[in-house]
Amino acid sequence: MGKNLKYLGLVCARGNSKGVINKNIKIINKHPLIAWTINLGKKNNRLENLIVSTESKKIIEISRKYGAEVLFSRPDQLAKDETPEWLVWKHAVGFLETTKYSDVDALVVLPATSPLRQQKDIHHAIDLFENSGCDAVISVKNASRNPYFNMTKINSKNYSEIVLSPNFNIFNRQSAPKIFDMTTVVYVVSINHIKKCNSLFEGKIKQIEIPEERAIDIDTNFDFEIAEMLLIKNNYKKINE
Repeated sequence: MGKNLKYLGLVCARGNSKGVINKNIKIINKHPLIAWTINLGKKNNRLENLIVSTESKKIIEISRKYGAEVLFSRPDQLAKDETPEWLVWKHAVGFLETTKYSDVDALVVLPATSPLRQQKDIHHAIDLFENSGCDAVISVKNASRNPYFNMTKINSKNYSEIVLSPNFNIFNRQSAPKIFDMTTVVYVVSINHIKKCNSLFEGKIKQIEIPEERAIDIDTNFDFEIAEMLLIKNNYKKINE
């Protein structure tokens, strides 16, 4: 990959969330959750535009209100709990081929569930994508648990054992191989990679690290409360700041 590439922002937000009811449009610090992502994406000068993929009429209405473009309604079969996000990306890419965005080189996927991301996170991911020749860039954070040290499983004899047993002794977390948790802060994925592959990790993947305080992924009501407290603490007072 080189520079002068065209990027399109994509926000995937289904309406029938279970962990937090109506999560993507629930009010957080005075605005719907999805609005925080739309606002940031719309202000990024490296994105051609920001589109939303959803099956929900309410999410479509709110997305347009905050300035996102909605080109299509996502099929209901791609908005289920078990639907792989990869298929949602494939559906969006297939639709883009018939639009003014048919010549974009990569999607910058910004899930609505990470309202604490910053512009520098998006730029960092795009820079790495352009300079590394990879198929995709994901965002990660340091894992809170490590399968080589403090994660266990029940073995065939019903005893507890470490998940992954290395061929050397590990006595503390610092000695264990470094492990990361994927975050939903940002993904940069080439259009060709989405078209030709059946999963993200079939290709050459790079990663950027995100600090814990910006990497929260809202999946539960507790996550929601923590994210709102951080938005307020970090002085995210207005959606247009």
